[in-house]
Amino acid sequence: MTVVNSPTKVLVTGANGYIAVWIVRILLEQGYAVRGTVRSAPKGDYLKKLFEKEGEKFEYVVVDDITKDGAFDEAVKGVQAVLHTASPVVFDVKHPDELIKPAVHGTLSVLNSIAKFGTEVKRVVVTSSCAAILEPHDEGYIFSEKDWNDFSIKETEEKQEKAAPIHQYRTSKTLAERSAWDFVKGKDFQWDLVTILPPFVFGPLLQETATKDSLNFSTNLIYQAVVNPKTGDELYAYAGNWVDVRDVALAHVLALQKEAAGGERIIVSAGYYAWQDLYDELGKVPTPLPDTPKGVPSSTRAPPLVYSSEKAETILGIKFRNLGESAYETVVSARERVFPAPVVSGDGPAMMEQKDVEPAD
Repeated sequence: MTVVNSPTKVLVTGANGYIAVWIVRILLEQGYAVRGTVRSAPKGDYLKKLFEKEGEKFEYVVVDDITKDGAFDEAVKGVQAVLHTASPVVFDVKHPDELIKPAVHGTLSVLNSIAKFGTEVKRVVVTSSCAAILEPHDEGYIFSEKDWNDFSIKETEEKQEKAAPIHQYRTSKTLAERSAWDFVKGKDFQWDLVTILPPFVFGPLLQETATKDSLNFSTNLIYQAVVNPKTGDELYAYAGNWVDVRDVALAHVLALQKEAAGGERIIVSAGYYAWQDLYDELGKVPTPLPDTPKGVPSSTRAPPLVYSSEKAETILGIKFRNLGESAYETVVSARERVFPAPVVSGDGPAMMEQKDVEPAD
Protein backbone atom coordinates (compact mmCIF):
# COMPACT_ATOMS: atom_id res chain seq x y z
CA MET A 1 0.00 0.00 0.00
CA THR A 2 1.47 3.36 -1.06
CA VAL A 3 0.77 5.79 1.75
CA VAL A 4 3.19 7.94 3.69
CA ASN A 5 2.06 8.65 7.24
CA SER A 6 3.80 10.40 10.13
CA PRO A 7 6.32 10.28 11.74
CA THR A 8 8.23 9.66 8.52
CA LYS A 9 10.49 12.32 6.97
CA VAL A 10 9.26 14.32 3.96
CA LEU A 11 11.25 16.55 1.62
CA VAL A 12 9.58 19.83 0.59
CA THR A 13 11.38 21.67 -2.21
CA GLY A 14 11.14 25.46 -2.30
CA ALA A 15 10.07 25.30 1.34
CA ASN A 16 9.97 29.10 1.77
CA GLY A 17 7.27 29.63 -0.87
CA TYR A 18 3.71 30.83 -0.21
CA ILE A 19 2.11 27.39 -0.51
CA ALA A 20 5.14 25.45 0.66
CA VAL A 21 5.41 27.11 4.09
CA TRP A 22 1.84 26.07 4.83
CA ILE A 23 2.64 22.54 3.65
CA VAL A 24 5.58 22.43 6.06
CA ARG A 25 3.41 23.70 8.90
CA ILE A 26 0.69 21.11 8.35
CA LEU A 27 3.22 18.30 8.02
CA LEU A 28 4.87 19.29 11.31
CA GLU A 29 1.51 19.65 13.04
CA GLN A 30 0.63 16.12 11.94
CA GLY A 31 3.84 14.69 13.34
CA TYR A 32 6.03 14.38 10.24
CA ALA A 33 9.69 15.34 10.16
CA VAL A 34 10.42 17.81 7.35
CA ARG A 35 13.49 18.61 5.32
CA GLY A 36 13.07 21.75 3.23
CA THR A 37 15.16 23.03 0.37
CA VAL A 38 15.79 26.77 -0.01
CA ARG A 39 17.96 28.83 -2.35
CA SER A 40 19.99 30.48 0.42
CA ALA A 41 20.78 30.06 4.12
CA PRO A 42 18.92 33.22 5.24
CA LYS A 43 15.71 31.81 3.73
CA GLY A 44 16.26 28.61 5.66
CA ASP A 45 17.04 30.49 8.87
CA TYR A 46 13.69 32.29 8.59
CA LEU A 47 11.95 28.91 8.48
CA LYS A 48 13.98 27.53 11.39
CA LYS A 49 12.85 30.48 13.50
CA LEU A 50 9.25 30.15 12.31
CA PHE A 51 9.19 26.49 13.30
CA GLU A 52 11.59 26.70 16.24
CA LYS A 53 9.12 24.94 18.55
CA GLU A 54 9.49 21.85 16.37
CA GLY A 55 13.21 21.66 17.10
CA GLU A 56 15.05 19.08 15.02
CA LYS A 57 11.87 17.90 13.32
CA PHE A 58 12.49 20.65 10.75
CA GLU A 59 15.77 20.98 8.89
CA TYR A 60 16.77 22.74 5.72
CA VAL A 61 19.35 22.31 2.99
CA VAL A 62 20.47 24.90 0.46
CA VAL A 63 19.88 24.11 -3.23
CA ASP A 64 20.88 27.32 -4.97
CA ASP A 65 20.00 26.17 -8.50
CA ILE A 66 17.29 23.53 -8.83
CA THR A 67 17.95 23.09 -12.55
CA LYS A 68 21.46 21.68 -12.06
CA ASP A 69 21.95 17.97 -12.65
CA GLY A 70 22.27 16.33 -9.27
CA ALA A 71 20.97 19.38 -7.40
CA PHE A 72 18.76 17.21 -5.17
CA ASP A 73 20.98 14.11 -4.94
CA GLU A 74 21.73 14.59 -1.25
CA ALA A 75 18.39 16.11 -0.30
CA VAL A 76 16.34 13.06 -1.36
CA LYS A 77 18.34 10.60 0.73
CA GLY A 78 16.54 9.28 3.79
CA VAL A 79 13.08 10.71 3.02
CA GLN A 80 9.92 8.69 2.40
CA ALA A 81 8.15 11.26 0.23
CA VAL A 82 8.95 14.34 -1.83
CA LEU A 83 6.66 17.34 -2.29
CA HIS A 84 8.09 19.33 -5.17
CA THR A 85 6.81 22.91 -4.98
CA ALA A 86 9.97 24.74 -6.06
CA SER A 87 9.75 26.72 -9.26
CA PRO A 88 12.56 28.79 -10.77
CA VAL A 89 12.00 32.54 -10.46
CA VAL A 90 12.55 34.13 -13.88
CA PHE A 91 11.39 37.68 -14.64
CA ASP A 92 11.62 39.96 -17.67
CA VAL A 93 12.16 37.10 -20.09
CA LYS A 94 13.04 37.92 -23.66
CA HIS A 95 12.29 34.44 -24.99
CA PRO A 96 9.87 31.74 -23.77
CA ASP A 97 12.73 29.28 -23.30
CA GLU A 98 13.83 31.40 -20.35
CA LEU A 99 10.60 30.31 -18.64
CA ILE A 100 10.16 26.84 -20.11
CA LYS A 101 13.63 25.36 -19.70
CA PRO A 102 14.04 26.19 -15.98
CA ALA A 103 10.52 24.93 -15.19
CA VAL A 104 11.03 21.63 -17.02
CA HIS A 105 14.65 21.13 -15.96
CA GLY A 106 13.81 21.87 -12.31
CA THR A 107 11.13 19.18 -12.32
CA LEU A 108 13.34 16.65 -14.07
CA SER A 109 16.24 17.45 -11.77
CA VAL A 110 14.37 16.39 -8.65
CA LEU A 111 12.86 13.32 -10.34
CA ASN A 112 16.26 12.16 -11.57
CA SER A 113 17.69 12.54 -8.08
CA ILE A 114 14.81 10.53 -6.62
CA ALA A 115 15.27 7.80 -9.23
CA LYS A 116 18.98 7.51 -8.40
CA PHE A 117 19.19 8.20 -4.68
CA GLY A 118 15.68 8.29 -3.23
CA THR A 119 15.75 4.66 -2.19
CA GLU A 120 13.16 5.15 0.58
CA VAL A 121 10.75 7.37 -1.39
CA LYS A 122 7.24 5.97 -1.80
CA ARG A 123 5.34 8.93 -3.22
CA VAL A 124 6.15 12.15 -5.08
CA VAL A 125 3.70 15.08 -5.20
CA VAL A 126 4.38 17.85 -7.71
CA THR A 127 2.71 21.27 -7.52
CA SER A 128 1.39 22.08 -10.97
CA SER A 129 -1.24 24.69 -11.87
CA CYS A 130 -4.62 25.10 -13.51
CA ALA A 131 -2.58 26.95 -16.14
CA ALA A 132 -1.70 23.46 -17.38
CA ILE A 133 -5.32 22.71 -18.31
CA LEU A 134 -6.74 26.10 -19.26
CA GLU A 135 -7.40 26.55 -22.97
CA PRO A 136 -10.34 27.85 -25.04
CA HIS A 137 -13.60 25.87 -24.96
CA ASP A 138 -17.24 26.60 -25.65
CA GLU A 139 -19.27 28.31 -22.94
CA GLY A 140 -20.44 25.85 -20.31
CA TYR A 141 -17.44 23.54 -20.64
CA ILE A 142 -16.22 22.11 -17.33
CA PHE A 143 -12.45 21.65 -17.11
CA SER A 144 -11.18 18.45 -15.52
CA GLU A 145 -7.92 16.60 -15.07
CA LYS A 146 -8.23 15.05 -18.53
CA ASP A 147 -7.57 18.48 -20.07
CA TRP A 148 -4.14 19.73 -21.13
CA ASN A 149 -3.33 23.24 -22.29
CA ASP A 150 -2.08 22.45 -25.78
CA PHE A 151 -3.41 25.80 -27.01
CA SER A 152 -0.78 27.85 -25.15
CA ILE A 153 1.94 25.44 -26.25
CA LYS A 154 0.94 25.91 -29.89
CA GLU A 155 0.75 29.69 -29.50
CA THR A 156 4.20 29.80 -27.96
CA GLU A 157 5.76 27.43 -30.50
CA GLU A 158 4.38 29.45 -33.41
CA LYS A 159 4.97 32.96 -32.10
CA GLN A 160 7.97 32.41 -29.78
CA GLU A 161 8.86 35.66 -27.99
CA LYS A 162 5.89 37.41 -29.67
CA ALA A 163 3.42 35.10 -27.93
CA ALA A 164 1.39 36.72 -25.17
CA PRO A 165 3.27 36.52 -21.84
CA ILE A 166 0.38 34.62 -20.25
CA HIS A 167 0.69 31.88 -22.91
CA GLN A 168 4.45 31.67 -22.39
CA TYR A 169 3.81 31.25 -18.66
CA ARG A 170 1.08 28.65 -19.16
CA THR A 171 3.29 26.76 -21.60
CA SER A 172 6.02 26.50 -18.99
CA LYS A 173 3.56 25.13 -16.42
CA THR A 174 2.04 22.67 -18.88
CA LEU A 175 5.35 21.31 -20.14
CA ALA A 176 6.78 21.06 -16.62
CA GLU A 177 3.90 18.90 -15.44
CA ARG A 178 3.87 16.85 -18.61
CA SER A 179 7.59 16.20 -18.21
CA ALA A 180 6.87 14.64 -14.81
CA TRP A 181 4.24 12.28 -16.21
CA ASP A 182 6.49 11.39 -19.16
CA PHE A 183 9.29 10.64 -16.71
CA VAL A 184 7.30 7.97 -14.86
CA LYS A 185 5.48 6.55 -17.87
CA GLY A 186 6.39 2.91 -18.42
CA LYS A 187 8.85 2.94 -15.50
CA ASP A 188 8.70 0.61 -12.51
CA PHE A 189 9.74 2.91 -9.68
CA GLN A 190 9.08 2.06 -6.04
CA TRP A 191 7.27 5.41 -5.85
CA ASP A 192 4.28 6.85 -7.63
CA LEU A 193 3.37 10.38 -8.74
CA VAL A 194 0.58 12.82 -7.88
CA THR A 195 0.17 16.34 -9.28
CA ILE A 196 -1.85 19.09 -7.57
CA LEU A 197 -3.36 21.84 -9.76
CA PRO A 198 -4.54 25.04 -8.03
CA PRO A 199 -5.88 28.24 -9.67
CA PHE A 200 -5.42 31.64 -7.93
CA VAL A 201 -4.36 31.01 -4.34
CA PHE A 202 -5.63 33.31 -1.58
CA GLY A 203 -5.27 33.26 2.19
CA PRO A 204 -2.93 34.33 5.02
CA LEU A 205 0.81 34.65 4.61
CA LEU A 206 3.43 32.60 6.45
CA GLN A 207 6.33 33.14 4.08
CA GLU A 208 8.89 35.87 4.61
CA THR A 209 7.55 39.18 3.30
CA ALA A 210 10.09 41.81 4.26
CA THR A 211 8.96 44.21 1.52
CA LYS A 212 6.06 44.68 -0.85
CA ASP A 213 8.23 43.22 -3.61
CA SER A 214 8.13 39.84 -1.86
CA LEU A 215 4.33 39.75 -1.89
CA ASN A 216 3.00 36.96 -4.10
CA PHE A 217 0.81 37.80 -7.09
CA SER A 218 -2.52 36.50 -5.83
CA THR A 219 -2.26 38.26 -2.45
CA ASN A 220 -1.46 41.51 -4.24
CA LEU A 221 -4.42 40.88 -6.55
CA ILE A 222 -6.88 40.76 -3.65
CA TYR A 223 -5.26 43.62 -1.76
CA GLN A 224 -5.42 45.88 -4.79
CA ALA A 225 -9.06 44.98 -5.42
CA VAL A 226 -9.89 46.25 -1.93
CA VAL A 227 -7.85 49.47 -1.88
CA ASN A 228 -8.60 50.21 -5.55
CA PRO A 229 -12.14 48.85 -5.99
CA LYS A 230 -13.32 47.54 -9.33
CA THR A 231 -16.10 49.44 -11.04
CA GLY A 232 -18.50 49.17 -13.96
CA ASP A 233 -18.47 46.04 -16.07
CA GLU A 234 -15.36 44.78 -14.25
CA LEU A 235 -17.52 44.06 -11.22
CA TYR A 236 -19.50 41.35 -13.01
CA ALA A 237 -16.86 39.97 -15.34
CA TYR A 238 -15.42 36.53 -14.61
CA ALA A 239 -12.30 37.18 -12.51
CA GLY A 240 -10.95 33.67 -12.06
CA ASN A 241 -11.09 30.51 -10.00
CA TRP A 242 -9.62 30.50 -6.52
CA VAL A 243 -8.63 28.33 -3.57
CA ASP A 244 -7.34 29.03 -0.06
CA VAL A 245 -3.63 28.42 0.51
CA ARG A 246 -4.37 26.24 3.54
CA ASP A 247 -6.62 23.98 1.47
CA VAL A 248 -3.96 23.66 -1.24
CA ALA A 249 -1.35 22.80 1.38
CA LEU A 250 -3.64 20.26 3.04
CA ALA A 251 -4.28 18.68 -0.37
CA HIS A 252 -0.54 18.05 -0.75
CA VAL A 253 -0.41 16.34 2.65
CA LEU A 254 -3.55 14.29 2.03
CA ALA A 255 -2.05 13.21 -1.29
CA LEU A 256 0.60 11.40 0.78
CA GLN A 257 -2.00 9.70 2.96
CA LYS A 258 -4.57 8.53 0.41
CA GLU A 259 -3.57 5.45 -1.54
CA ALA A 260 -6.11 6.28 -4.28
CA ALA A 261 -4.28 9.54 -5.03
CA GLY A 262 -1.37 7.66 -6.62
CA GLY A 263 -1.09 8.31 -10.34
CA GLU A 264 -3.65 11.13 -10.30
CA ARG A 265 -3.78 14.74 -11.41
CA ILE A 266 -5.96 16.56 -8.87
CA ILE A 267 -7.50 20.01 -9.36
CA VAL A 268 -7.99 21.94 -6.11
CA SER A 269 -10.38 24.81 -6.84
CA ALA A 270 -12.99 26.20 -4.46
CA GLY A 271 -14.90 27.78 -7.34
CA TYR A 272 -15.06 30.83 -9.56
CA TYR A 273 -15.79 34.43 -8.71
CA ALA A 274 -16.49 37.88 -10.07
CA TRP A 275 -15.25 40.89 -8.13
CA GLN A 276 -18.77 41.66 -6.98
CA ASP A 277 -18.95 38.16 -5.47
CA LEU A 278 -15.77 38.89 -3.53
CA TYR A 279 -17.10 42.23 -2.25
CA ASP A 280 -20.42 40.62 -1.28
CA GLU A 281 -18.65 37.86 0.66
CA LEU A 282 -16.21 40.26 2.34
CA GLY A 283 -19.22 42.19 3.64
CA LYS A 284 -20.59 39.05 5.35
CA VAL A 285 -17.58 38.24 7.55
CA PRO A 286 -18.10 38.76 11.32
CA THR A 287 -15.90 41.88 11.47
CA PRO A 288 -15.78 43.41 7.99
CA LEU A 289 -12.84 45.55 6.95
CA PRO A 290 -13.66 49.24 7.39
CA ASP A 291 -12.84 49.91 3.75
CA THR A 292 -14.58 46.86 2.26
CA PRO A 293 -15.90 47.92 -1.15
CA LYS A 294 -19.64 47.56 -1.66
CA GLY A 295 -19.59 47.47 -5.43
CA VAL A 296 -23.04 47.48 -7.01
CA PRO A 297 -24.89 44.35 -5.90
CA SER A 298 -26.48 42.57 -8.85
CA SER A 299 -27.21 39.05 -10.01
CA THR A 300 -25.65 39.82 -13.40
CA ARG A 301 -22.52 37.76 -14.08
CA ALA A 302 -20.42 37.01 -17.13
CA PRO A 303 -20.12 33.31 -18.12
CA PRO A 304 -17.44 31.69 -15.94
CA LEU A 305 -14.73 29.15 -16.52
CA VAL A 306 -15.45 26.17 -14.30
CA TYR A 307 -12.95 23.68 -12.90
CA SER A 308 -14.15 20.37 -11.50
CA SER A 309 -12.77 19.59 -8.04
CA GLU A 310 -14.54 16.24 -7.86
CA LYS A 311 -11.28 14.33 -7.36
CA ALA A 312 -10.16 16.66 -4.58
CA GLU A 313 -13.46 16.13 -2.80
CA THR A 314 -13.82 12.38 -3.35
CA ILE A 315 -10.21 11.13 -3.23
CA LEU A 316 -8.75 13.62 -0.76
CA GLY A 317 -11.91 14.57 1.13
CA ILE A 318 -11.20 18.31 0.88
CA LYS A 319 -13.88 20.71 2.10
CA PHE A 320 -13.04 24.15 0.77
CA ARG A 321 -13.06 27.38 2.75
CA ASN A 322 -15.42 30.25 2.04
CA LEU A 323 -14.35 33.06 -0.33
CA GLY A 324 -15.13 35.82 2.17
CA GLU A 325 -13.07 34.19 4.93
CA SER A 326 -10.13 33.58 2.62
CA ALA A 327 -10.15 37.04 1.04
CA TYR A 328 -10.55 38.73 4.42
CA GLU A 329 -7.56 36.89 5.87
CA THR A 330 -5.55 37.68 2.74
CA VAL A 331 -6.02 41.42 3.19
CA VAL A 332 -5.52 41.37 6.97
CA SER A 333 -2.35 39.33 6.59
CA ALA A 334 -0.98 41.64 3.88
CA ARG A 335 -1.62 44.66 6.08
CA GLU A 336 0.01 43.09 9.11
CA ARG A 337 3.13 42.11 7.20
CA VAL A 338 3.51 44.62 4.37
CA PHE A 339 1.03 47.50 4.61
CA PRO A 340 0.57 48.65 8.22
CA ALA A 341 -2.38 50.85 7.23
CA PRO A 342 -4.42 51.52 4.08
CA VAL A 343 -2.43 53.79 1.81
CA VAL A 344 -4.54 56.75 0.67
CA SER A 345 -3.58 59.64 -1.58
CA GLY A 346 -5.48 62.78 -2.35
CA ASP A 347 -7.12 61.06 -5.30
CA GLY A 348 -7.99 57.84 -3.45
CA PRO A 349 -6.16 54.66 -2.47
CA ALA A 350 -2.64 54.46 -3.85
CA MET A 351 -1.76 51.66 -6.24
CA MET A 352 1.08 49.34 -5.29
CA GLU A 353 3.48 48.49 -8.06
CA GLN A 354 2.80 44.90 -9.06
CA LYS A 355 5.47 42.25 -9.27
CA ASP A 356 6.28 40.84 -12.66
CA VAL A 357 4.62 37.51 -11.94
CA GLU A 358 1.89 35.80 -13.90
CA PRO A 359 -1.21 34.29 -12.24
CA ALA A 360 -1.90 30.58 -12.05
CA ASP A 361 -5.42 30.89 -13.44
